Amino acid sequence: MTLSLFDHAHGRTPGSLADRPQRSPRRLIAGVVLALGVVGLPMVQGPQPAQAREIPDSFADLAETLLPSVVNISTTQILSGNRGPEMPQFPPGSPFEEFFKDFFDRHGAPGVPNGKPRLQQRRATSLGSGFIIDSSGLIVTNNHVIKDAEEITVILQDNTALKAEVVGADEKTDVALLKVDAKSPLPAVAWGDADTARVGDWVMAIGNPFGLGGTVTAGIISAKTRDINAGPYDNFIQTDAAINKGNSGGPLFNVKGEVIGINTAIFSPSGGSVGIGFAVPSTLAKQVVSDLKQYGRTRRGWIGVRIQSVTDEIAEGLKLDKARGALVAAITAGGPSEKAGLKLGDVILTFDGHDVPDMRSLPRLVAETDIGKKVAVTVWRDGKEQNVKMEVAELEKAEADGLLGSDAQTAPDDSGGVAIEGLGLSVARLDDRARSEFGYDQDETGLVITAVTDDSDAAKKGLEPGVLIVRVNQTDVETPEDLTRAITAARKEGRKTVLMLVEVRGNRTFIPVRLGGAE
Repeated sequence: MTLSLFDHAHGRTPGSLADRPQRSPRRLIAGVVLALGVVGLPMVQGPQPAQAREIPDSFADLAETLLPSVVNISTTQILSGNRGPEMPQFPPGSPFEEFFKDFFDRHGAPGVPNGKPRLQQRRATSLGSGFIIDSSGLIVTNNHVIKDAEEITVILQDNTALKAEVVGADEKTDVALLKVDAKSPLPAVAWGDADTARVGDWVMAIGNPFGLGGTVTAGIISAKTRDINAGPYDNFIQTDAAINKGNSGGPLFNVKGEVIGINTAIFSPSGGSVGIGFAVPSTLAKQVVSDLKQYGRTRRGWIGVRIQSVTDEIAEGLKLDKARGALVAAITAGGPSEKAGLKLGDVILTFDGHDVPDMRSLPRLVAETDIGKKVAVTVWRDGKEQNVKMEVAELEKAEADGLLGSDAQTAPDDSGGVAIEGLGLSVARLDDRARSEFGYDQDETGLVITAVTDDSDAAKKGLEPGVLIVRVNQTDVETPEDLTRAITAARKEGRKTVLMLVEVRGNRTFIPVRLGGAE
């Protein structure tokens, strides 16, 4: 069983991970077929009254009303590749290398003029689904349905074909917004509230399975807040309504005819529906679509921390009453959390008036918070609750500024140092213990390396525990915070390496170290 995207294709399945070697592979979950995409956000359910809802006699009236608002989406991508044999590979300096190079240069490869391979192009098409949310021609679908497409065609229920343009797309949630120019207003559907939907409620899916055109299936909500490791905001609605290839981007309706989800993934041993489908909840999708419509991109909140789960053992060690909240494992230099005074080892218990029951709930709360809003945060520190105020920044801007990634200060590791993953090493202040252990004089300053990752560029350059880092890019460093700031500044300037002045066995020398993640 595999995790693959749900697009029906002619000659290929562009949504399938196996068909896209040029893309970075997504994380696969054994047995889950990412039929379509990605994500949702955690939803916290309060207690609900045990009251049965009426079972519909038929979905016919509802289907008749909603079918015109669901569209088929056809995409075309032109694929290019080299045609003809390539020169054999030989060890550098081999006499055969020069012989074949000279032969190919003078005569060309067999059947290939002048030794230059011919580019072979072919058109690949795929089919998905979508739904109209605005009569002016705004259509929602999955990002993977239209990703890398050179032509997008929307086919209405009456078989009218319209060219579509991408207004915006979000890979993290697998949501995309398209725009078509229609001669008359189009029938649109309304968003529903996925948070109020209950396990056991009837739902109806409409889509384009296997390229057959508008097809209706019905079932119930089997579960909520499912995490299938498809993205950072996983919180899928699970349903047993049949969902198959080509249903990608199609709507999941409640019995009121409101969209409460975007059909995105299935769990399947065969690639076909076995009654376990997943949909991005409307509470997440609606917000993403609103951002795409207004800005052409998403705008999510960001506070500059990395977090981990609070286990029973961690809670006991911190004298916390039970396992709850999100443990701060790293703080980004210059980020909102550092400015607010958060510390490594703090447990975030509440955020902007909302409880944080577990680690997974915090990213959703932060992402949904308005940019620039000053929020109250309750943390558990030194055996008691403490309150801090922080201003929420924008995630996408932080990404563009190079503040994300591996340059955050992290908690002390097994070596006793602070891991600086952007460099692949850990460092510690040059205190009296370090001076005694590594033989440094009292007048020397810097950061002593306590551990080095084996496959890092730092290791390749010969850095090892005990080496003293004195300066980075002309900036003296005496604390881990100094080092992370220097790395962040280098990334902002577009640098791929940092120049480090280090002391090795009494000798100082400059060593360039490549930043992790730099191309």
